[in-house]
Order: sequence, then C-alpha cells, then structure tokens
Amino acid sequence: MKTNLFAQPEVQETRETGRSAGAPALTVPDYTVSRCTVWDHILAFLVGFAAGFLVLFIFYKIILLSILGGAVTGVVNIFAAEQRTLQKRIRHLRTQFFDLLEAMSVAMRAGNPVLKALESARDDLLLIHGEGSDIITELDIILSRFHNAIPLSQSFADLARRSGLEDIQSFASVYATIEGKSSRADEIIRETQTVIADKMEIEMEIDTLMAAAKNEVNIMLFMPLVILLVIGYAGAGFMDAIYTEPVGRLVATGGLIVFLISYCLARKFSSVKI
Repeated sequence: MKTNLFAQPEVQETRETGRSAGAPALTVPDYTVSRCTVWDHILAFLVGFAAGFLVLFIFYKIILLSILGGAVTGVVNIFAAEQRTLQKRIRHLRTQFFDLLEAMSVAMRAGNPVLKALESARDDLLLIHGEGSDIITELDIILSRFHNAIPLSQSFADLARRSGLEDIQSFASVYATIEGKSSRADEIIRETQTVIADKMEIEMEIDTLMAAAKNEVNIMLFMPLVILLVIGYAGAGFMDAIYTEPVGRLVATGGLIVFLISYCLARKFSSVKI
C-alpha cells in the first residue's frame, strides 16, 4: 500500500504553497500510512501462514486446524509487517534528519543564513539519499512553503507532528522560540545534532550487546519445536499419546500457550527504546 495524498491535504498544500489550481501540488508524506505493495502483503501472509501452519502441525498434527491457524497468523503478519515497515521508515527519517542538521551546521558555520543553509543542505543530501527520499521531499515542502510566506518554524512543527519523532519535535520547539530573535541558530542546530548522534550511538551499542542474546533467545524458543518434530517422527510412537489422547491434547495446548507467551515476552524484552 502506497502513501496517498487525500483530497483535503492536497487542497491545503496547494493553498499553503500558493500554487495555481492547475499546477501539481506537493505530496505531503504521511508517516502513519504504510507503503507496502500488494506483493509485500502476499509475501507477509505466506511467511505468517507457513510459520503458523508449522507450529500448529507440530503440536497437534491436524491439517485443517493447522491451515486455519496459519491463515490467521498470515493475516496478523500482514499488519505486523506494515508496522515494521513504518518503524523502519521512521528510523531512516531520523537518520536523514541528522544528516540534514549536519549539512546545515556546516553551511551556517560558513556564514550562510538558515534558508541558504537549507538549500545547500538539500544539494548535499541529494547526493547521499537521492531524489524521492523522505528528507528531500520534506525539504522541498519546507522551501516551497517558505517562498510562499510560511515560516520555517511552522514547517518544522508540521514535520515533527507528522513524523512523531521526539528529536524533530524538540528541534522544532526550540527553533520556534528563537526564530528571528536570536543569532544562536547555528549553536542550537549543532546541539540538536549532538543529542541525536548520542542517542544513535547508544542504540548501536545496545544492539551490538544484545545481538548475541537475541540469537540465544531465538535458539531457546525454536529448539522445543525441533525436539518435538524429531521425536514425533523418529520416536517410534513415543509421542503418539500427545496426538491421540484427550490428556495429550491438553498437554499440547498448554505447551503451545507457554511457547506463545515466551515468544511475546522475548520480543518485548529484546526491544529497547531510547
């Protein structure tokens, strides 16, 4: 699913930039809408279906139940994949915003005002991220609005609202306070860049430290499935009671519940937010 500009935002953007009715309006990115395509949805469904089918078949060996459970898991994985795509896009936007502040800081240290620094930063970022990247699109919107009498602080605040990033919100809030009133814009930009850089460095260190732990957790989670699968097919009837007796079904259901709870807790504990 691609990001679409609904009718009302298009009208608002056309009015803000002062474009004529026949001119193409700038598309304002919506960071709450997934850009997954139909093929992405199909792939996510197939992955979820395969995982759900395999787990249920290992615990119950009932084809119909495994198919139904796999279908449910596939649908759930479509929404999960969309959320992962949105989070990945937001992380990339924060990295691109950090690059923007770095390029602006360099330009402002050379004596350029904020507007010229933004234009210079756009040229630099175009070489790094390419046309069509989120930060280039946002810069085009900011510059277009500024040339139509929309303050930069308002454009930064709009970007912060749409992205939901705390770093951009903090920068927009501080910049709105000092816009046109202070010559410390360069210093504030450098301080914001430093804060973002520190947070990114901490996240990288945490990811490095937790990489081994995540691998161990994954092994511990899926090892019981491997053991059940091997014993079920090579155990010479050792596990038949699990699949034929009512008490065995209850034991299998209890094991499945424990497995699902462990999986959810492992994913939650391994996700660290700064």
